[in-house]
Amino acid sequence: MKILVLNSGSSSLKFQLFDMPTGRVLVKGLAERIGEKQSQFKANDWIENKPLPTHKEALELLTTYLLNPENELINHKNEIAAVGHRVVHGGNTFVQPTLINKEVKDKIKELFSLAPLHNPANLTGIETAEQIFSEAQQVAVFDTAFHQTMPVKNHRYAIPDEFYQKGIRKYGFHGISHQYVSREANKFLARDNTKLITLHLGNGASATAVLNGKSYDTSMGFGPMNGLIMGTRSGDIDQSIIFYLMDKMGYSSAEVQDILNKKSGMFALFGSNDLRDIEAAAIQGDEKAMLALQMYADTIKKYIGNYVAQMNGLDALVFTAGIGENSETVRRMVTGDLTYLGIATDEIKNKKPQEYNGDISKPESKVKVLVIPTNEEQEIAMQTFKLIKD
Repeated sequence: MKILVLNSGSSSLKFQLFDMPTGRVLVKGLAERIGEKQSQFKANDWIENKPLPTHKEALELLTTYLLNPENELINHKNEIAAVGHRVVHGGNTFVQPTLINKEVKDKIKELFSLAPLHNPANLTGIETAEQIFSEAQQVAVFDTAFHQTMPVKNHRYAIPDEFYQKGIRKYGFHGISHQYVSREANKFLARDNTKLITLHLGNGASATAVLNGKSYDTSMGFGPMNGLIMGTRSGDIDQSIIFYLMDKMGYSSAEVQDILNKKSGMFALFGSNDLRDIEAAAIQGDEKAMLALQMYADTIKKYIGNYVAQMNGLDALVFTAGIGENSETVRRMVTGDLTYLGIATDEIKNKKPQEYNGDISKPESKVKVLVIPTNEEQEIAMQTFKLIKD
């Protein structure tokens, strides 16, 4: 069975075509700068630069690539049995992969206000795919679904009950990634009854406590802005600052949201949200860069301590996503002072984790420290296949 996985952004479209159930990737690519004067389309080793006004043109170009006889992929677009879509916010309605119909699309639209940067683009990808791959089953896989197992004490806020009843609660994000790497960590540990902390560290970042394979607590909340310091997002902030910015400094709610979403985090601390720039400057002794890295590492440590206390122990600490997988500096700074928790990282292994099967722990470390590359697209393909098959 061939399953196409789509991850639609506001101006981009990531895609992978899988042969299931083997999980073999047939095509992997990205269309970016959609809607701009010049867009770029990449599929495997093929690159084409041309205007792509909307996601429709990007998917049509993908279809042309798939049907090209030279690529030996498909003979007809109806060979694609299903399209799996990443949808960021599913509220408390969607707790598992879901076949898409009008009611599902309407609910995704209702949640636009909770994920304004993501859900509209996700819905655009769905509606475009419905037009082009009309015979395929469309499946939504929600980033929030994995976190629906959090107990009430971890997903409820201490605010009046009327707001909780209206859906104001912690939802959590990056769930597809946390689910994938936690399963891979359990495979490594050869058991399922585990206490894990998974760290998805990219431009967006979150930490999750995973107890016996289920999300127990997570750092992002009602929206994807709070928790860890991120590339351009503030992470946790005193709510009083928001009121002060609006009531005393005259900013509108939209302006405050823009500041906390797009102008804060590492960008505010250093002037760039690219961690490679920050690390390079820190090596040269730049004080802003050094402070940014220290604050970034310390906020992660706060959540590690919190989750170890909640779970009364820890079997493995897992780093994933762009920064988690590639920054030996961040991994060293996060784990360096956690020996009291039984966490000991080997400096040599930390520099080349792939040579040690992702295990960068010292032999005497009571807690495994793992670097596991995330694969959200494969997770979506697996969940989509299971739903269609069942």
